[in-house]
Order: sequence, then structure tokens, then C-alpha cells
Amino acid sequence: MIPGGTVQETTQLNIESLWSGGPFADPLYNGGNKQPPTGDIDDIEGLTTDAGQYGSYAGAGHLLTTLNINGSISGYNRWLDLDKALARTSWTQNGHNILRTTFCSNPTKACVQHMQTDVPTLPDLTFSFTVDLEPGLPAPNITCLSPSSLLVSGLVSHSPPGMAYALIFNAYTASSKAVFQCVQQPVASGNLPNATLHIFSHNGSANTEAWIVWTGDTEYDMNAGDAAHNFSFRGESPVTKLLSSRSPESFSDYNALLKQHIGDIYNILHRPFALDLGQVPDLDSPTDIIKDRYSINGPPSNAYLDWLTFNYGRYLLASSSRGALPANLQGKWANGIGNPWSADYHSNINIQMNYWLAEMTGLSELTIPLFNYFEKTWVPRGAETAQVLYNISRGWVTHNEMNIFGHTGMKGGGNTAQWANYPESAVWMMLHVWDHFDHTNDVAWWKSQGWPLIKGVASFHLDKLIPDEYFNDNTLVVNPCNSPEQVPITLGCAHAQQIIWQLFNAVEKGFNASGDPDIKFLADVKAARSKMDKGIKIGSWGQLQEWKIEKDSPSDTHRHLSHLIGLYPGYAIANFDPSPSVQGNGAAKNYQKNEVLAAATVSLAHRGNGTGSDADSGWEKAWRAAAWAQLSNSSMFYQELSFALHENFGANLFSLYDPADDDPVFQIDANFGFPAANALLQAPDVASITTPLVITILPALPAQWPSGSIRGARVRGGITVDIQWNKGRPTSVTLQVDSLKNLKHRPVHVVYKKHVLASFTAIPGLKKVLSGF
Repeated sequence: MIPGGTVQETTQLNIESLWSGGPFADPLYNGGNKQPPTGDIDDIEGLTTDAGQYGSYAGAGHLLTTLNINGSISGYNRWLDLDKALARTSWTQNGHNILRTTFCSNPTKACVQHMQTDVPTLPDLTFSFTVDLEPGLPAPNITCLSPSSLLVSGLVSHSPPGMAYALIFNAYTASSKAVFQCVQQPVASGNLPNATLHIFSHNGSANTEAWIVWTGDTEYDMNAGDAAHNFSFRGESPVTKLLSSRSPESFSDYNALLKQHIGDIYNILHRPFALDLGQVPDLDSPTDIIKDRYSINGPPSNAYLDWLTFNYGRYLLASSSRGALPANLQGKWANGIGNPWSADYHSNINIQMNYWLAEMTGLSELTIPLFNYFEKTWVPRGAETAQVLYNISRGWVTHNEMNIFGHTGMKGGGNTAQWANYPESAVWMMLHVWDHFDHTNDVAWWKSQGWPLIKGVASFHLDKLIPDEYFNDNTLVVNPCNSPEQVPITLGCAHAQQIIWQLFNAVEKGFNASGDPDIKFLADVKAARSKMDKGIKIGSWGQLQEWKIEKDSPSDTHRHLSHLIGLYPGYAIANFDPSPSVQGNGAAKNYQKNEVLAAATVSLAHRGNGTGSDADSGWEKAWRAAAWAQLSNSSMFYQELSFALHENFGANLFSLYDPADDDPVFQIDANFGFPAANALLQAPDVASITTPLVITILPALPAQWPSGSIRGARVRGGITVDIQWNKGRPTSVTLQVDSLKNLKHRPVHVVYKKHVLASFTAIPGLKKVLSGF
């Protein structure tokens, strides 16, 4: 985080794996898998466990950069260049035109701060590290490695001792005559060492630029998060890792670093995807002023901030999901030793929403850290949780709140079952695993990682489903269950039934490509699926029921849309199939698709606009916008999307929880949910690979975006889609099927305003160009 200082810049530092708690603070920490009491348990609270050393994602201190210059300041500007991923600040002071550029480079795993002036001598610079702005982070050892480099080495906590972290700072200039000096500061007896780094640009040195490069790491190692390593998650010393990773000389060419970084960002964000909403750029007004002009359901001038926020979401994901860990509740930007909700991985909407945009907007590779995280932290502990809480020896399970240490048990203490009792969390995440394969057809990845993940979760839920002896309707249901973060604990919750059914479909669709010879497993899944209640039931006031036993209230404006997951991001509702072979014995066997969509519309309308008494967050509004788009309701889509941006996004476009609070919480999921609210292109999943994939063009195009284009969008079946539109109607649509030889042939319908524009079989390399709308 770059606040944009002048004489002094205070840069907030983060290391993605720096967490308090876990086995570093408590060697007996076991991911919430404490044995439940023996004998009967009359309340589900008896299965929840105290959080213990659950911990929190933690900030890593601040870098202070001080310029030895004085005088009045003029011409101040600061901006974030999304195209190049550069944060820049410029100003004029005492005859110097100064430009500061900061970026973090994925290829080098290093961050760079560069200072430049247009006069021969750059003011002297001092660099120091502080934890004073991060209350609770213990003071570290700060020592000189050389005249031009500084080492910071510390612990995230002292009592109990926590994870070790380290940072190395290396300074450089463009002039060989500049002088570097690392000074060990005098400290009181018993205090830890402290040091500062200086660059002196003496007259005659002709030094117009200098830069500092830093790398950071911790002792955290995901590969040590299994029983073979006693779930220690402890790896090599961070100092050792940093000293052996790169030589200081590799950072000595600033222009090469900058060029490499910009090229890398371009390849991630701009090749091949691009969006145009007909926006008129405003590069002169500050972002807070632009946002103040923005209005709910406003005029076409809204399009610029819509477009900016869309691209900002993609930028944030590219900046926070290319390392060892996926984007958490605050991406990578948390500030503080203890953060709201631990800045963890809440998996009943939040981590899911973080990745909704990835596949469709050309960021598919950014999901790999997410899947690695599942494999190395959820799976090992989740297998224990399956045995401890459910007496199930096949597969694995997780619940709602997860840290980086495999906390797969029900995190509780007090009346917490309404959010802790969520063993379907991994089911929802496996739909992301399937989506990745369905978009990329990466068979090698599917065999090595995707299929084992899905098979493990499906195996657990295969053993967990039981016959419904309440309705006695020959269906299989989840029991007990609660719709995420709603109070009732009952059976056959719509949310659980819908997503488990979708998971079982993914098993069948992906089985042949997996190379798995376990035919009995496939047969068991298909048999259970045929008996499942599908979670679709219309209630007494025309709503889609949230629970199989009707408990819905027309005045329930709860933040979650859990029972509408089959509308978005799922397909149990959106692509409802009334055939008896699909719906089986459940209530849904009596419905037609239009009836189910009408009931979903009633539920969505009654759920409100995302400002219920229980919360005021951006993510709930983004989810509502996406749901309205799925119903092809462009006016409600844009009403809700613009409402989210107007109400829940800050002056720097961070999404906020409870924005009216004096100190609102940054919660990044709506930043990712905003670009995922797909009003321009939809291709929801289908139950069978032989069912036609329906690609809908401009399903909910709002009046505020009358002209524009989307290039390089991705849909299922390995298909890339380009769309151009003008005056609210498409003018050109191009569909290009990947050339992979093993790509499955599948039927495709292209639809605009309920009319089929084209029907074809997607085969490798096929290209379709549609015009004349």
C-alpha cells in the first residue's frame, strides 16, 4: 500500500504467508479437530471447537523512505497505472521535479521503489524499517548486510512465539559516484539492533535516480502441512531462503526490472482479454471526485467508473493470486497484526466470489494457487475432520472458516452453528475446480490435481447423504444442514442439495478424462445422484424454498442468497431440466423451467437489495446483481450493480463492509464480484456433456452501456468469444474453439434475446462469425 507521501513515503509491507497462530504458536494446534464428547450429543454446538490458535493474516511493518529536501511543494499528482501495475507519485520541490515509482514484480518476487529527478543531483535518501505503525508486531532485528543492504528478521509474535519472517532491502543508484552507507543505530542496552540505509548523491555525482528493492519471506511451508510432517507447516529459515534466492546484482538494472514487470503484467491482464463499455476516460479528475459524481442507476457517464472498477478487480486478482497462497478476505493488503475475520478464507461465499471472474475474463492461471492451497492444507486435515466429526473414512471435508494451517473443523464457541455448520464448503469450491477444467480442458492438470480433489469431496458426501425419513419420498438428503449463516438447522437444505448434485454431475462428466479405473465409484455416484432431492421446491408464497421443510419468511432480507446458488454461480436453477431422469423423486419432478425461474425471481426480490439489518456489504449486492443478470433483467442488474459501487466502494475503490462506520472494513470480495456480475455473456454449466451448451449474448445489457465490445472472453468447452455491440444490439460475434486435439465435441447454441442465432458442434479449431442481428 502506497499512501503517496512526498518528503517521506510510508509504504505498508505485506508477505502473503505471514500469519499469527497455528502450530508456530501452539505445537498442539490441530486444525479444530478435537475429539467430540463421548455419548449422545443433543446440540450441534457440542461439535464446534474453540478457535484456539487460529491466528490471523498479519501485516509485515512499514518501509520509511525519507528525502533530504525542503521547500514548498507544487504540482502534486499520484496515480495507479492499471495497464502497467505501477504506483506513481510526482511533485515539484526546491527546483526538483521528482517522480517516485513503486511496483511488485512477479517474475522476480521482489518489490521496487524508484526515485528520479530531472536535475543532476538527487536529494540524499534514507531508508528505515518500522513496526511502530503496526501495533502488536514485535520489534525485529535490523542489521546491515553490506553498505547498501539491510536485513530485517523477526517473529510475528513473542508470547507465544510465532512464525518467523524476514525482509532484505538492497539499494542502488545510476551513478557510480553515489555513496552508500548502512548505519547501525545506537540502542539502549538489551534492545534489539536497529539500522538505517543511506544514499548520498554528492555534487558532481550526476546521480538523478536511485532505487531500493526488497524481498520478503516466512518459514511457512505448505508442503509440511500433512501428517508426515506432523502438520508443522514449518520450512526453511526465511533468512536462508532470501539469501539463497537471488543475488543483489540481479536487481541492479532498473530499466530491465521495469520492462520485465510491465511485459509480465501485459501478458496477464491484456492478452487476450479486453473490455470496452463505451466509456469516456477522465484522466484529470481524482478518483474520489469521479466516484462522487457517480449515481445509482445513473446516466451513460457512469460507464467510465464501471469500466474502471471492472478492470481494477482483474488487476487486484492478478496482484494477489500468483504466489503460494490464494487471495484472502483482504487480498494481500491487510494492515495490522489482527485483521477483521482474520483476513482468512471464508468459504460460504467470500473465497468463491474472489474467483468468479477468473475463468471468463482470461485469468484462468490465477486459480492454480487456490487449488494448490486446497490440496496441501484442506485435504490432509479435512480427512481427519471427516473421521472425527462424521465417522466417514473416505474423502475429506472442510467447514466455513479456514486459515493457512488447515483449520477444517467447525470453528465455534458460543452460538456459532449457523455459520460453522457448513460441511458443503469444499463442495462449492470443487465447482471451481470443475469450471477450470471445463474452460481449459487441461487434461494433465485434471488427472494430477483436479480429479483427485473432486473425487475426495464427492466420496465424503456420497457417504454422508441419507434417506429422507421425514418426507419419506425415496430421496437422499443432507441431515443436519443449515443454509449458510441462517439460523434454522434442519434437513434437505436447498443450497446443499443443489451443489452436491452439481458435484456429482462433474464426477460423471470428468470421469473419462481422469483415467481413473474406479468404475464402482462412478456407479455409486450416479446411483446416489438419481435418488437425490435436487433442492428445488416452490413454497406457499411462490418462492423457491430455502429449506425442504418450509421455513421461509417473505421479510427475510438475509445477506446470503444460498438457496439461489443454482441460479448463480451454479446451474441447477438457471439450466433447470424437468425431465424425470434428471429430477428423480424430488419435488422438482413436477415443475417446468419457467416455474422454477419465476420462483427464484420471487425469492430474489424478497431478499432485498443487500442492506438488511444483518449487514451492509458490497459482496451481497454484487451477488444480487449477478443473479438479476442471470434472469436477463437488465434494469435490476444495473440498479444493484451501481448501488453496490455507490454505497460500498471507497474513494480508492476498495470494497467496504459497513461503509457508514467511522472505520469501515476493507473486504475485497466485492472488488472481484463486480466484474463477475455477467450481464454481457453467459454460458452456465449443464448437467451432462451431451446437453447443449447455451451461450447467451448480451443477456442483461443495461442502457448505460449502449455501445462497446468484449474481446477474449472465455466460456466452457474451450471457446473464446468476442462481441461488439452498438445502440444496445450486437453487431458482431466471433466464437473460436481451442485447437486442442483431446477437446470434447459438444453441442452449442448461441442465443440472443431468446432467439437461437447459431447451433453447431464445437470441434477443435472451429471458428464461427455471426453478424446481421
